[in-house]
Amino acid sequence: ARADGVAVHPVQVASSFLAAGVNNKIQLAELERIFQREQAQSLLQAGLTLRDPARFDLRGSLQHGQDVVIDVNVVLEGDNQFGNNVSIGANCVIKNAAIGDNTVIEPFSHLENCRIGNFVEVKNSTIGRGSKANHLTYLGDAQIGSRSNIGAGTITCNYDGVHKHQTVIGDEVRIGSGNMLVAPLTIGHRATTGAGSTLTRNCPEGELTLTRARQTTIPG
Repeated sequence: ARADGVAVHPVQVASSFLAAGVNNKIQLAELERIFQREQAQSLLQAGLTLRDPARFDLRGSLQHGQDVVIDVNVVLEGDNQFGNNVSIGANCVIKNAAIGDNTVIEPFSHLENCRIGNFVEVKNSTIGRGSKANHLTYLGDAQIGSRSNIGAGTITCNYDGVHKHQTVIGDEVRIGSGNMLVAPLTIGHRATTGAGSTLTRNCPEGELTLTRARQTTIPG
């Protein structure tokens, strides 16, 4: 460029890492840690409590209310490119959890050692260690034990038009896809519910419970 008479001007950057190269996986990982540290500091300045900023990953965008506490080993996934984000309401506590795109954690929820997937809303609920709700689910006024799996499309029907009611799900429960859990409802430990069921009565421990209407085809 100098031989061709092109003018060369220095450019000052705000931080040295902004001019760092990425030539291998090690350098990429180093810059990712710097990026995560910058995000964590911005969240701390906005009033979010991070127990250990070095053990927190935000992959996208986050909206949060007041008095939110995020413990160690939490991963929040939201894709800025498509406008997806994670929203956490006030007075929530999240520990060692993974949370996917377009997920809403409503106020007064407690998540611990669990996975909340894409398009899931959690409101005023407690989700125990090792439990999962991976897709398209609403968990309102629910108490979920440990190592339970909530199938896609499950809804806790917590509101009768006047009062809110609680759904209690025990440990190691398998909730089938597309379940309507009409509260108040208790599902015992190690129970299984069939896909597509609307459940209005308590489900005993260790048993399969389902509702089925006869499938009918009417010619013409």
